[in-house]
Amino acid sequence: MQDLSRREFLKNMGVIGGSGIVFSSLPLLHSFAQKKAEEAKGGKARLAIIGTGSRGLYHIHNLLKMPHAEIVALCDIYPPHLEDAARLCPQAKHYNDYNEAIADRHVDGILIATPLHEHAPIAIAGLQAGKHVFCEKSMARTIEQCRQMYEVYKESGKVLYIGIQRLFDPKYLKAIELIESGAIGKIVGLRNFWYRNNDWRRPVPDPSLERQINWRLYKDYSGGLMTELASHQLQMGTWVNKSLPDYITGFGDIVFWKDGREVYDSVSVIYHYPNGLRMTFESIISNKRYGMDEQVLGHEGTLEVARGLLYRENPKPAPGIQQLINQIEHKVFDNIPFAGPSWVPETATSVKGEPIMDNLQTHDGSNTTGADVDDGSFGLVSAFCSSVITGEPAPMLVEEAYYASVLALLGNKAMEERAVIGFPEEYVLPG
Repeated sequence: MQDLSRREFLKNMGVIGGSGIVFSSLPLLHSFAQKKAEEAKGGKARLAIIGTGSRGLYHIHNLLKMPHAEIVALCDIYPPHLEDAARLCPQAKHYNDYNEAIADRHVDGILIATPLHEHAPIAIAGLQAGKHVFCEKSMARTIEQCRQMYEVYKESGKVLYIGIQRLFDPKYLKAIELIESGAIGKIVGLRNFWYRNNDWRRPVPDPSLERQINWRLYKDYSGGLMTELASHQLQMGTWVNKSLPDYITGFGDIVFWKDGREVYDSVSVIYHYPNGLRMTFESIISNKRYGMDEQVLGHEGTLEVARGLLYRENPKPAPGIQQLINQIEHKVFDNIPFAGPSWVPETATSVKGEPIMDNLQTHDGSNTTGADVDDGSFGLVSAFCSSVITGEPAPMLVEEAYYASVLALLGNKAMEERAVIGFPEEYVLPG
């Protein structure tokens, strides 16, 4: 199996030292991105934003805060979205054909935030036209398109970034540091889940726009929960195992939202690795009780990565007075006979989770411990702008995105075929 060399990736990004593992205490925004920003000082990445819906507007708001970014063009086929973006970027040119935006001689790079089925055609056109490209995740609608996009990128000599922002999220970098240091012992399982309770629909002003606006619900345009959500979380498998799964299986159904959609509203997929480890992904969008997280289970502890918590299997002893209370309780209750079955169900431990980071920083450098911490999106796009100026891509970032996208698409394939499938050898990247 392809060795993804996570250590080599992090070494190239400047966060692993020569002796042992020495991770930066700050997100990659303050290591790789900041280093490249220094090299690009005084320069401007002149960008065309292709796709100005909700995610496109999110990036625009961030780009307007970056001194090394300039939005010179906007492109969208839906006039209301283009008008929203134009109000934020009054000096930018407007296009409704992405080919015209790409051809604009003032554009150095393009940022793609369109529906998934358009990712590969636009990215490939941009690379072939000599533009640097940032493309939202997932990489492409099909595995074949992922491979084609990767090959065009390698031939182009241009920069390609994919929107896998967890690479720039301090919680995830800290979690990998803890795993590599043996803080939770031998890894015995990986659980990823993402639960919501909404129909995933957007209002449609005219029935003719249904598929254009609600593209995530239709298979021609979207891979559903796997490409929209799982592609973020499936990176955990390659980070921990540094290898690819040997086979995959799963189940997908439309359980609750029976409203004409084509993609599953409930999915459950298992990825089996050659070392016997299994990684799961489950998503249900009619119950939000457990939210979302990536859980890394070790024989000495568990990481809840999204929540930034570490749970030890054998925590440190409680303070003296608490130990005394516990001992008294055990002496009292352990000798009392209880009627009923001798088997008692095991329940989750009541051990309190330890924060994996004392404090985090927002993208503007301020300290925080709240939910306003940048999830890596700001740092990722900032690094892209620096790369547009310097012409130097982030090592291994495209490979990370490629495998995350392919694993998500293979999960869909396993569910649709109701089969156990292997990782196709022809889609293992060389190197």
